[in-house]
Amino acid sequence: MASVRTTLHLTHEMQNEDRYVRVPFEVPAGVDSLQVRISYDRDAAVIDLGCEGGDGWRGWSGGARTEYVIRADDATPGYLPGRPEAGEWAVVLGVHRLPAGGAPVQVEVLMPAEAGIEHGPETVPVQRAVRGSDRGLPAASGMRWYAGDFHAHTLHSDGRESISGLASLGVQAGLDFLAVTDHNTTSHHAHLGPVGARQGITLLPGQEVTTHRGHANAFGDIGWIDFRRPAQTWVDEVERRGGVLSVNHPISGDCSWLHPLERRPQAIELWHSTWYRELIDTAPFAYHALWPAGATLLGGADFHMRSQGVGPGTPTTWVAAEDSSAEAILAGVAAGRTAIMGGLRGRDGLTVPDLLGAPVLLRLDGDVVAIDADGLVLVDGLGARRMVHGDRAVFDADPASGPYYLLHPDRQIAALCA
Repeated sequence: MASVRTTLHLTHEMQNEDRYVRVPFEVPAGVDSLQVRISYDRDAAVIDLGCEGGDGWRGWSGGARTEYVIRADDATPGYLPGRPEAGEWAVVLGVHRLPAGGAPVQVEVLMPAEAGIEHGPETVPVQRAVRGSDRGLPAASGMRWYAGDFHAHTLHSDGRESISGLASLGVQAGLDFLAVTDHNTTSHHAHLGPVGARQGITLLPGQEVTTHRGHANAFGDIGWIDFRRPAQTWVDEVERRGGVLSVNHPISGDCSWLHPLERRPQAIELWHSTWYRELIDTAPFAYHALWPAGATLLGGADFHMRSQGVGPGTPTTWVAAEDSSAEAILAGVAAGRTAIMGGLRGRDGLTVPDLLGAPVLLRLDGDVVAIDADGLVLVDGLGARRMVHGDRAVFDADPASGPYYLLHPDRQIAALCA
């Protein structure tokens, strides 16, 4: 067995120069597996962990793990399996937070690996009680409105659910689709189709491109996007590969969007689960006003674990699509056919969407249509207000005056569309 040990002292000077410190090591020919583990004072510092192989990026686990294993036929969630190719590799240390004097870190590489690999339990499929698309919301010819969520995490980054566990929660919430957007990795993509088919839900491939200056979701089976590159390259590369990029929670504490952009992406996660803390806050609309006209609006629960109390689908994003396949849902997003709903209910300790009863606001044939919103107030992007009467109310819409949103009498925002 070969073992490589490196001890280094991470300092603020190193962090200032490059937040992603490479610790190179050599993989000799004939190695069929490797294991990396780091040790440091986790009460004093937060150091992210990743891997760059000889032929390219192998994975990322951020601060969620202190070790990983890569084998020919399997890998720790967050990392790509495959026989380690001979040549120079690197352990990548993301210097997220350090104490005043810095932090010593020990890096150890074992070849072959000693540890096993845990993927979490395989959840038994549940009987679906409700499906959002069964609501039959009014749609253009050949289209149907499907309910889903564009932001969720699993064991492949810092989530606590296996992919099948997350899918099961989406099914129990009544979602038609759920995007799996683990941080800075695409290791989960290969599992989404089979797991989604077993659980009875469409799982969309995504990657949350994550940095200390903002996060963005890259949607589509388009390969890995390098989070270490300037954010404008994310926009350009995702578009070139045929995917969709969304700026995530642009106004959200220390995760707010700070990256400069010459050209903004098509989509924006306007309604993030943190907005539920105060749904009279108009900061998301203020940010949206800076966005180019015609931006696609998305919502995301940013689900990580059950202890959050907020389950998948809070908020719910509706997409008008030809069918519920991943390709059709992302085509609907690319065309801007989305609406966001905030109605909630409680279930088994989690807050989940009220898919069949909560107010919905849709764009249809140039009009804005309010469904199940009797007594609410329709507000447009210019501030004009109109009362909603009846279970289905149709309003003339100005394409330039979005977003439109529904207000409860207590000023709480209930739903919105572009």
